[in-house]
Amino acid sequence: MSQAATLSIASPPRAARRSNLGDMIFAGACYAAGALVLLLLGGIIVELFLGGLPAFRAFGLPFLWSTEWDPVTEVFGAGVSIYGTIVTAVLAILFAVPVAFGVAFFLTELAPPWMRRPVGTAVELLAAVPSIIYGMWGFFLIAPLMAQHVQPALIDSLGELPGIGVLFQGPPFGTGILTAALILAIMILPFIAATMRDVFEQVPPVFKESAYGLGCTTWEVMKGVVLPYTRISVAGGIMLGLGRALGETMAVTFVIGNANRISTTLFGPGNTIASVVALEFGESETDSLKLSALLALGFILFVLSFIVLAASRYLLRSRLKA
Repeated sequence: MSQAATLSIASPPRAARRSNLGDMIFAGACYAAGALVLLLLGGIIVELFLGGLPAFRAFGLPFLWSTEWDPVTEVFGAGVSIYGTIVTAVLAILFAVPVAFGVAFFLTELAPPWMRRPVGTAVELLAAVPSIIYGMWGFFLIAPLMAQHVQPALIDSLGELPGIGVLFQGPPFGTGILTAALILAIMILPFIAATMRDVFEQVPPVFKESAYGLGCTTWEVMKGVVLPYTRISVAGGIMLGLGRALGETMAVTFVIGNANRISTTLFGPGNTIASVVALEFGESETDSLKLSALLALGFILFVLSFIVLAASRYLLRSRLKA
């Protein structure tokens, strides 16, 4: 064998070496991007915790359930904000999920082909509307509508019921927790509906055709075939909407009333973590206890979001094992 042939066998071609170098660079860039995300996330967590540490030291664990927020005496508590954040987000999910499912069901199973694209595009465009526009729309249109028609009707019909009636009592001001939850539901509706529509369309047609061949109705196919096949992605879309609802700021600030108290009625005013931070962050002085309390609220909001994500992952993993 000649020396040239021996060298060509011993050393890889230049194209292969360039390909290996490109793969190494691409892999390194991907690892760097992943590490950058972790560093940014860790930096946010550490900054919020360190910034809120003086408040945690000053008020201790009762800071989480204390309902007092008095900048004059520098006494702060997160109870009202945590309550408002959780209640509005949960109500928004309860309002939005059934409507989002109906929209996705209509677009994938019932709507004629010529209608699916414009309706789907309209749903997606709702997600592009800025949150402050939702807040202004809610304050000038939805709040008066709630005060004049919806809340009085709920007071007359549900306010007298034992047990749940206390949730629908009080003066119909229009603003309040219920109105904020309704605005949040409208805001997260396009995210959940678009996710459901996309995953419903990914179901193999043979599965649905087999069910129809057995005599199933459209609803039975949806309940017995489509939903079990897409349950993980549907739950992911719902959790995406819940995450948006937990952290929403301006839209809630316009319509929730911004009162630092816990109301037994859904018509009463309140606040959320995001709305308190948005309203009072500009008025807080550097290195003040109030600024530390606001940063502590931000850390608590991050923890709430993490708990929601962890719970959803646990539930999905449990369903997969079952």
